[in-house]
Amino acid sequence: MAILLGVDTGGTYTDAVLIRDEAEVLASAKSLTTRHDLADGITAAVRAVLDQAGVAPDQIAMASLSTTLATNALVEGHGQRVGLVFIGFAEKDLDSHGLSRALAGDPVIVLDGGHSHAGAEVAPLDLDRLADWARAQPVSAFAVAAQFATRNPAHEVAARETLRRVTGRPVTCSHELSARLGGPKRALTAVLNARLIGLTHRLIGRADDGLRAMGIDAPLMVVRGDGALMSAAQAMERPIETILSGPAASIVGARWLTGADEALVSDIGGTTTDIALLRDGRPAIDPAGARVGGWRTMVEAVAMRTHGLGGDSVVVPVTEGLQGGVTLGPRRVLPVSLVAQTAPDAVIPALEEQLARPAPSEHDGQFALRVQGQDSAGLAERDQAVLDRLGDAPVPVGKLLRTRLEGQALTRLVDRGLVQVSGVTPTDAAHVLGRLADWNIEAAELALRLMARRRVGHGGMLAPDPQALGQMIIDQLTRQTALALLQSAFAEDGWDEDPDTLSRHPLLQRALSGYSGLLTLNAALAVPVIGLGASAGCYYPAVGNALNAQMILPRHAEVANAIGAVVGRITVRRSGTVTAPSEGRFRVHLAAGPEDFGALEEALTCLQTALECDARAEAEAAGAAGIACAVTRDVRLVQIESREVFVEAELTVEASGRARVAD
Repeated sequence: MAILLGVDTGGTYTDAVLIRDEAEVLASAKSLTTRHDLADGITAAVRAVLDQAGVAPDQIAMASLSTTLATNALVEGHGQRVGLVFIGFAEKDLDSHGLSRALAGDPVIVLDGGHSHAGAEVAPLDLDRLADWARAQPVSAFAVAAQFATRNPAHEVAARETLRRVTGRPVTCSHELSARLGGPKRALTAVLNARLIGLTHRLIGRADDGLRAMGIDAPLMVVRGDGALMSAAQAMERPIETILSGPAASIVGARWLTGADEALVSDIGGTTTDIALLRDGRPAIDPAGARVGGWRTMVEAVAMRTHGLGGDSVVVPVTEGLQGGVTLGPRRVLPVSLVAQTAPDAVIPALEEQLARPAPSEHDGQFALRVQGQDSAGLAERDQAVLDRLGDAPVPVGKLLRTRLEGQALTRLVDRGLVQVSGVTPTDAAHVLGRLADWNIEAAELALRLMARRRVGHGGMLAPDPQALGQMIIDQLTRQTALALLQSAFAEDGWDEDPDTLSRHPLLQRALSGYSGLLTLNAALAVPVIGLGASAGCYYPAVGNALNAQMILPRHAEVANAIGAVVGRITVRRSGTVTAPSEGRFRVHLAAGPEDFGALEEALTCLQTALECDARAEAEAAGAAGIACAVTRDVRLVQIESREVFVEAELTVEASGRARVAD
C-alpha cells in the first residue's frame, strides 16, 4: 500500500490531500496560504491532513506540490535581478516579444557570435569580454540566448561555462527550455526563468525542509504547467516550466475525480477563475506557448483562460444609472469576514462607527493590513509614511489615508506586497446569505449594510438590506462566470468573431433563456462543466442553470488541485530537427553539434536515438518508473518538377512513466 501526499498553494488556501494507491482519497485539509512564507502554510496543511487520517509521516511514499508561485511572481512583476547574454543578435531585437519590458532595466550584453540556420558558426564568441562584463554585474542569475542555438548550442554552452566559472551563479540557456526557432522569444523565456530561480529555490527548499522536519522522507515532485510531474531539483533549475502549475493540476484532478473525456473545467479560487478544456481525457495544450503576466513564453502549458473573478474579488458598487448594481474584480482583496475572524476587536467596532455616520464614505468597509516580514527598503517618503502608520492590527482605510495622493501610495504598497487591503467580496455575500459559515458573519453583514446604503441614480439606496445586496453580488458572480465559460467555448470552437462580443450578444442571451415569439430560440453549452474550488458548490449550480449545461460538482472538488498534483505522470518531451544544407546531405542538429548523413533514414534514426536517450534519462532523473517512449515524425517535402524534395523534419519523443515511490 502506497500513501501519496498532494499539496497545492493557492491565493487564499493551501490544500493537502492523502491518496492511497492512486485510487482512494483518505483525507483532505486546508490552511490559509501564508504569503510572507508559503512553506508555513504548506506545513500547516500537511500536519492537519496527517492528523485527520491518522497517518504517520514515515508512511508517505511520495509528495507532490503544485504552486502558483511562478505565475503570481510574473503577473505581479516580482523576481530577482538578472543579466542577459544576447549572442549574435542586433540591439533592436531586444524590442521583440516584450524582451526589453521583461528585463525592466536589468543588465544585458550583446555579443557577436551565434550560428546560421544550418548550424555553422557566424562569428567567434569573445569569452574574455563576457567574463569581464559578468564580474561587474550584481545579479542573482544569468540568461543566455544565442542566434539559432537550437541548431547549434555551442555558443550558449561556452557562455554558460564561462559565467559559472567566473561568478558561480545560476545560468539558464535558452536551448534548454525550447527546441523551437524564434531567438528573442526564447531569450524572453530564459530571462523569466532566471528571474524565478531564487524564489523557487526558497519555496521548494523551505517546503522540503518542512516536510523532512515532520519526518516525511519521500521524493518531492512538482507539477509542470502541462500537468505532468517533474522532480523538485528539475523545478528549481527550470521554474518557468511551473507557470500555470496550479490550474494544470486542477484539470488532472478533474479528470481523475470524474473520468470525463470531454468537458470544460472551471476552477474558482480566491483570486481567479481558470477555465480549460478536457479533450480525449487530456488537458488541451496551448500551441503558442503559455501566456502569463502579459508575456508569451515558449513553455508548454495547458490552454488556460484566466479571469480575474473569484471568491475574494473586490465588489465595486455601480451608482450610476437609475438602478445601480455591482461589478466584481479583477482585483483581489481579503474578505472582511476573514479579517474580522482574526481581529474582531479591531474590525467590528470600526464598522459600527462607520454605520453611525449619517452619510456613506467611499472607504467604508475597507481595511489595510501590513504584511509582516517583507523588506520595505527603498520606499518613497510618502509610501513609507503610510506604511509606518500600520501595525499588527487592521486599520480602516479612511483613517489611514490623509490625502488623495496617499491613496496612490497605498496602491503602490499593495503592488509591492507590503500591504493587503480588505473589502467586501462574494465570500462575504455567501456568509450573509447562509451559504458559508467559515468566518465572521457579523462583520460580513455590517460591511454589506455599509455598501447597501450607497445612493444610486434614483436617489435611493443600492439595496434595501445586506441580504438583498448579497444576492445581487452572487447573481453578478453567476453572470460573469457564465460569460467566461461562453467565451472559452467560442474560442475553442474557432469562431472568427471576438468571443467576448459573441458571448454578450442579445440573441444568444435570449436563446439561453428559451425565448419564444414568432421565433423560438434555444441555446445550451454542449459539453459538461466540471466545477472545482472550495466555493464551487455555493455558486456553480446557478451557473449550470444559466447555460443550460450539465454541471458536475465532484466530491473532493475543493481539493482537486492537490489531487491533480499527486496523480499525474512524469512526462518528458524532447524535439529535434533534420535539415538539408545541400542536395543529398541530411544534417542532424544535436546537443553536441550538427552531424551530417548521406541518407534521410539514417539521419532520422540518429536523431530519434539521441532524443529517446535524452528523454528517458531526464524522465529517470525526475523519478519515473515503467518508462514508455512515443515518437512523432513531421517530415516536410515539396514537389519540384515532378519529384519530391526534402525540406526539413522535426521529431518529438515523449517519455512517460509513473513516479517512483519510496518503500
